[in-house]
Amino acid sequence: MFDIPFLRPKLVVKEDYIDYLKQIDDSRSYTNYGALNTSFEQQLIHDLFQDEGHAVTVNNATTGLILAISQIKRPGKYALMPSFTFAATPLAAMWCGLEPYFIDVNDRNWCMNEELLEQVIQQLGDEVAVVVPYATFGTNMETKYYEALQERNIPVVIDAAASIGSRLNQHFGQGFSGAVVFSFHATKGFGIGEGGLIYSSDKEMINRVRQASNFGFNEDRESMQRGLNGKVSEYAAAIGLATLHVFHEKKRMREQIYDWYMEEIEQMGLLDLGWQLQEVRGSVAYSFLSLLCPEKSSNAYFVQKLAKQGIQARTYFTPSCHKQTAFQYYPRTSLHVTEQIGSRIINLPLWEDMDQGHVQKILRGLSHEG
Repeated sequence: MFDIPFLRPKLVVKEDYIDYLKQIDDSRSYTNYGALNTSFEQQLIHDLFQDEGHAVTVNNATTGLILAISQIKRPGKYALMPSFTFAATPLAAMWCGLEPYFIDVNDRNWCMNEELLEQVIQQLGDEVAVVVPYATFGTNMETKYYEALQERNIPVVIDAAASIGSRLNQHFGQGFSGAVVFSFHATKGFGIGEGGLIYSSDKEMINRVRQASNFGFNEDRESMQRGLNGKVSEYAAAIGLATLHVFHEKKRMREQIYDWYMEEIEQMGLLDLGWQLQEVRGSVAYSFLSLLCPEKSSNAYFVQKLAKQGIQARTYFTPSCHKQTAFQYYPRTSLHVTEQIGSRIINLPLWEDMDQGHVQKILRGLSHEG
């Protein structure tokens, strides 16, 4: 048991969504894109995307990746993606009959290296079925290049699992013509337990995803395409609607904790001692605080040091995908930066009930002797 656990999810309490549960009881409609789910989708588009684009909810973000890739991919063999990502990303491509092809990341924002990616696209040509960048840890990564890929008829599905609520001038992904997949997992900034969202400016694609998410059924309940059951229940939609009412406050709390981290990091001079932060732009709905320990140091050492002081930390993504059994034989570029980050990264707690004292204890624990 840790005094400060790495994650401590905090969803809305039952009093916040009890009225929605009464609506479910009265309607006796529990799933199949019911009234609450429809309202949830519409309010997400209104509140987070300024009424631009289209979206469909899914039961989790992995299902969302599978559905989005299956609907947007072109004939080809490979799904190009970083190795520095969660296993769901290559697994989704594999479920769609594709082979992951791992691209190194850059050493600033830890997102896919676009120059390397372009070289691989030129090399593979029509064998590229889809490109799947990852918005690392919720960052507002630049999407201009990926929009240009869309215009070149190279489909793009952005894994933006942790980016719901991230903003730079506008909400991350707003207006993107490919697909953007968000997660509503309990550990994310917008947590409902399990769930996800597929967003796009392409209405037809979203309609195909919605049909595929319901067994490929048309209006006559005839399967018209390869489908699965990816729908969200009305109960999950009820929690989602209640969460929308308090999301801005929840995000503000996470941003405050992040600011405390930045203040303490500056006061302790950690950056001068060789620690390194992820380069981020705009505001991010942080799920945790990520930084790299000094070069030639081991992240495992610092994680163990914190554990001895009752503080739980993680090392996402170590091992990176290309070192995991399921993916180790798939093609890749040189992954020098990925491996360097993987050996140095430490993810620190950031949950809504933390106070500045927690932050101080965590960061001082990194420098504590012994």
